[in-house]
Amino acid sequence: MKLSPREAAGYFAKPDPRRTGLLIYGADAMRVALKRQQVIAALIGPEGDAEMRLTRIPAGELRRDGALLLDAIKAQGFFPGPRVAFVEDANQFTADPLKTALLEWREGDAQIVVTAGALKPTSPIRKLFEAHPNAFAAGIYDDPPSPAEIEANLAAAGLTKIAPEAREALAALAQALDPGDFRQTLEKVALYKFGDETPLTTEDVSACAPSSVEAGLDDILDIVAEGRAAAIGPVMARLQAQGVTPVTLCIGATRHFRSLHGAAMNPGGKIFSPRASVIAAQARRWGAARLEQALHLLTDTDLALRSAARAPQMAVMERTLIRLAMLGGR
Repeated sequence: MKLSPREAAGYFAKPDPRRTGLLIYGADAMRVALKRQQVIAALIGPEGDAEMRLTRIPAGELRRDGALLLDAIKAQGFFPGPRVAFVEDANQFTADPLKTALLEWREGDAQIVVTAGALKPTSPIRKLFEAHPNAFAAGIYDDPPSPAEIEANLAAAGLTKIAPEAREALAALAQALDPGDFRQTLEKVALYKFGDETPLTTEDVSACAPSSVEAGLDDILDIVAEGRAAAIGPVMARLQAQGVTPVTLCIGATRHFRSLHGAAMNPGGKIFSPRASVIAAQARRWGAARLEQALHLLTDTDLALRSAARAPQMAVMERTLIRLAMLGGR
């Protein structure tokens, strides 16, 4: 069955554990990732991953071994509670094992959650989920968040006392920022106002709003894009000493690699940046395919930094940058 955008927003917040599965697809990987994170957390709870009630299956592995998903939905875990089998980045090559799993699913099995990029109406994966009587398909589009979504985000961040001008400023930010950046900004605003009972003002919003990538970050981003993994450690230490946070690094890296991806997808096109020649050269060096891999890795890191995981965040970010540099150095 197909979910409309309004229906999808409600279902993401409170998914039905008796459903067979859910397909979330869209061109913006971060938007899709945030929604599947919300759904999976609602299905299995905050301890579900630690209790091994979540099975992650990359599409490439499922393509090589079509039985992985069926085994995952039928397997019984050590801990009681609902389970989820998550298939990431599904494509036409995974349609057959998905079809088998949907047909063989029975109540009590792990719920199937699948993410994919932009899918046409003729996509076999979309057809599977839209035609299934007990599964849903939801498209995530690049439209700015609706007022209801903004209000829900504000409430989730604990922001209830907001001056009218500040509310307008937040609405403008929601239009301008990526969903992950906007969510991070709200979390930063909530921390900024923690223990302060006065209403949120436009000055508060301005103090927390992200700015463009600082020139000080260009060094580390160029080192990563040029594949110089050995040079990352000293620069990271300097940035950390200057107070640069892991989230700032992740946002900056994501924006930089999105610029590279855009340049790689449109060779010869106009690049609106003072560093246009550097961006063009790096885009040619990486190519669109490896830049897509880089963006997937940064999306996963962004989600990890926003989660309740106890791993040192700067170490997580440094490991990601080293992996990116090694990917670019191949």
